[in-house]
Amino acid sequence: MNLPEPIKTNITDESFAGVTYHIRGVLVPELQIELSNEPVMFEHHTLLWKETGVKIELRKLPGGVKRKIAGLDFFVTKALGPGRIAFSRDWPGQCIPLHLSAGQSLNVREHHFLAATDNLEYSFERVKGVRNMLLGGQGFFIDNFKATGGDAVVWVSGQGNVFEVALSDGEQIDVEAGGWLYKDNSVKLESVSLGLKTGMFAGDHKMTYNRFTGPGRLAIQTLYLEPVESEGAGSNVGAAATGGVAGAVIGGLLRG
Repeated sequence: MNLPEPIKTNITDESFAGVTYHIRGVLVPELQIELSNEPVMFEHHTLLWKETGVKIELRKLPGGVKRKIAGLDFFVTKALGPGRIAFSRDWPGQCIPLHLSAGQSLNVREHHFLAATDNLEYSFERVKGVRNMLLGGQGFFIDNFKATGGDAVVWVSGQGNVFEVALSDGEQIDVEAGGWLYKDNSVKLESVSLGLKTGMFAGDHKMTYNRFTGPGRLAIQTLYLEPVESEGAGSNVGAAATGGVAGAVIGGLLRG
């Protein structure tokens, strides 16, 4: 198997799918986009700054109520040029541009989508399983992007450093449940549990991770902050990591 390789961090004057963009900064990078005729969509809380001439509109998504219950926004916002706009996430990591050819699909783990050209089909799905990710088996959501309107770009924000591996047909890799960032639609994901039978962890304890089967690309991030790990910093941080209002409710139930 090819080893996961680090992804380039700083990009200047890159043009694709009708937009020119720049990725600047190291600790918490900024994505800056030059808008002309092609709008971009984004989650409203990722906006960092914009020129005053850039207009903002709502872009409603299908299944809105369901996503809101899950702690995700039921809409994204859309920016229309001309002008410049910039985005960032509230964590240290990398901003990764993903160029999609017409018809190509991409899966991104929830809350890591930063922005995208507006000519994409954008949907989501819930993945259930034994502690597949977050909150003791509640599962998590995957954002699905498909380039139905020609070439497109999706920008994602990874926590920590991001590495990418190209899996051949049938090739597999096991990744810690919070460690994957995005994958090609052709890469299959399953939850695998390993029972710990000896030593101090003997008994019913299990170690759960995600198994990916190629062909296709898979990105791995070196940092992931689970909601339980952020409880000590205060309820607001825990709620944000879990996902808004629903996260606060579920987090409160877990704490008793």
